[in-house]
Amino acid sequence: MKILEVSQDSLQQVCEALELKKNRGISLLEGDLASGKTTLVKQMVQYMGNKSMVTSPTLLLSWDYGGGIYHYDIYQKNLQELFELGFLEELEKEGWHFVEWGDEQLAQVLKKIGMDFKRIVISPKNHLREYRIYA
Repeated sequence: MKILEVSQDSLQQVCEALELKKNRGISLLEGDLASGKTTLVKQMVQYMGNKSMVTSPTLLLSWDYGGGIYHYDIYQKNLQELFELGFLEELEKEGWHFVEWGDEQLAQVLKKIGMDFKRIVISPKNHLREYRIYA
């Protein structure tokens, strides 16, 4: 586990710690409302050189920013219904998958079927954010 405490102006450090340019895969983003999940995704997309406008896909479930970059928001979504809609198949696509509200339940399913992922838990800490990265 890596722990970083940074301001939202220093999110490049989190991107570097995740080794995004070398490692494609699934990142589950956990944190309370307004903890900075979408802000982190914006920085990660920019870090990879993609100029897309990043917004939370809350009402649409997902965004495809091109170049193999996918962004999902599964807040208050039923996992079984998501699986029936093909969510796991989406996660099998080659690329980077950023899943907001990816919780322990989803992590257990991914482990069980052998999919690699990282969990990023975001917590406010004073005027900074703490990013706990589990590989």
